[in-house]
Amino acid sequence: MLNSKSFLAVDFGAGSLKVAEFEQNEAGGLRLKQYGIKSLGLEGSKEDAREGAIGKALQELLAEKHFVSRQSNVCAPGFHVFSKFVKLPPVDASKVTQIIRYEAQQNVPFPLDEVVWDYQILGTSATNELEVLLVAVKSEIIEGLFRVGEGAGLRLKLVDVSAAALCNAFRYNYGDVEGCSMLLDIGAKTSNVLFFEKGKVYARSINIGANSITQDFGNEAKLRFPEAEATKLEKGSVSLGGAYEEPEDPQAAAIAKIARQVMTRLHIQVNQTIQFYRGQQGGSAPERLYLSGGASIMPYTAQFFAEKLNLPVDYFNPFRNIEIDPSLDLEELSKYAHSFGEVVGLGLRDLAHCPVELNLMPKSSIQRQEFAQKKPYFIAAVFSLALAVFLLDRAEARLADGWKTKSESLNGKLSKFTAIGQQLDSALRDRNAATNSAQDFVLLSRNHVYWMNILAELRRILIQAETEQSAALTKANGGTNVDTGVWIELFDPELPMGSVFSGNAPEMMESESPIRSISQMDRFRGHPMMTNRPGVGRPINPAQPQANSSLSAVAGSSITSIRMICRLVDRTSILASANKEMAYAVKSIIEASTNYFTKAELGDKGLEADTNGDTNTFTFHLNVTLANPLKL
Repeated sequence: MLNSKSFLAVDFGAGSLKVAEFEQNEAGGLRLKQYGIKSLGLEGSKEDAREGAIGKALQELLAEKHFVSRQSNVCAPGFHVFSKFVKLPPVDASKVTQIIRYEAQQNVPFPLDEVVWDYQILGTSATNELEVLLVAVKSEIIEGLFRVGEGAGLRLKLVDVSAAALCNAFRYNYGDVEGCSMLLDIGAKTSNVLFFEKGKVYARSINIGANSITQDFGNEAKLRFPEAEATKLEKGSVSLGGAYEEPEDPQAAAIAKIARQVMTRLHIQVNQTIQFYRGQQGGSAPERLYLSGGASIMPYTAQFFAEKLNLPVDYFNPFRNIEIDPSLDLEELSKYAHSFGEVVGLGLRDLAHCPVELNLMPKSSIQRQEFAQKKPYFIAAVFSLALAVFLLDRAEARLADGWKTKSESLNGKLSKFTAIGQQLDSALRDRNAATNSAQDFVLLSRNHVYWMNILAELRRILIQAETEQSAALTKANGGTNVDTGVWIELFDPELPMGSVFSGNAPEMMESESPIRSISQMDRFRGHPMMTNRPGVGRPINPAQPQANSSLSAVAGSSITSIRMICRLVDRTSILASANKEMAYAVKSIIEASTNYFTKAELGDKGLEADTNGDTNTFTFHLNVTLANPLKL
């Protein structure tokens, strides 16, 4: 029999699945009864394999750890969650919901009927503006979590998000800490930055995680993801740079260097978030940093951020004010405690009012649960009705002949209704066929702007890569500003079976390219690499290939990937690895753009010097897989 006093908290992370069973103790606090953690590997961050991976891991954990309860609160993975802090002007309470819905329509990057969204008013600013946390997740993601949970026999009560769960866990355990505190939770695919100050909270999600270290090391060492991940866990550390001696083991040295590069990119984003928090949110400079998340325990991570941010660094203990069941091994728990911030935050939702209370339960799941609760009453009603019919039949046995005559009459009428029903079924099939045809036209309409969105996203990615690398090179150059430049020289959408658009690939027009960073192009205008190049001035238009294109040969198929040749300005005179870091930066940012791309692979040729010999540029090849293939 299930224990009604205990309940589960399940964190569906990108890199691992974490489950804990809690109960309320005698003092009204939280007691940890059992816990478990299971790695998901690369499948945890892949859309096509994720649901199967977390389903298998959940069933294995429930069986191995013998969890008693099946009532559960769950947390959606950070890389699937859209969150934003917005400020609203002072309005009447009756209009708040209407205004927030308008803000959701303006800010959420999907139609509201395709997402599950929620909000919470966190307080008011000095100018009496309402400070609102807005979160949204695509409905299909939440439905997938419910399929996994219910398939394992769980009953999901609420769906939370990482930022809210971490906020509740921190407030509960560190409510006595004064001043401005910053929490950095480093996950597998995303990282969360939270600020806590005088009852105020601000959070931001950054698309950089520990998987980037594994993937970059795997590419360099020619290892598959599981082997690279195991090597990282065994030998990984963050290089402290400077005069510090590198590890003697070549693999350990390679991981340390790559980890420092990834952590440097993360630090840049964290530093920008601090500046935004102080400038736009009116916050104070953080006085301390707490680290959490699976990647935070990599050796020298704390020293790296202490040096970069000039702050005292400590590890966040989500069990600081949580009672631990005596049967649990505290030493074993300490190995994973840093990863259970979201889980503890989920557990606190069953105790009392929390600072942030969100629930992304979809309407369909709520309706299913309400029906399940009412099902016993339906069964009882049906049974009562059947009993009444039976008794009535017994009492009217004397009228059996009369009922028989009436039954025959009704059967005749029923045959007429059956014929009408068949006609209705035929009409319904015709309507469904018309609906499917209309959906095809809708798909064609959406594809009309598909390439514009792809090109706009690539432009944003190149600008971001230039900005990040310019900042890193400026720092390496002693503070003297260093410009960077990267643009796409060849853009070939790839057709099925390896065929591509035939003819010369169109190149970008210097003044009209939707991909090229305009600011960087102006900066390098007049440079030899911008003149005397074949094809300059021809606008890119992937949707209209050359007349001799092989597109007609594959009509009805889909474009699944893009082959690109990118050219960048050589900055190895400032930093030996500048060109390589720019290439990996572009690759990493493309892979983080999950709405448009799923994978980016550097070509086998690597970085190549300009063949003209008179320009200081390099090229690298990229093969990019589209998240949504374009049907031809």
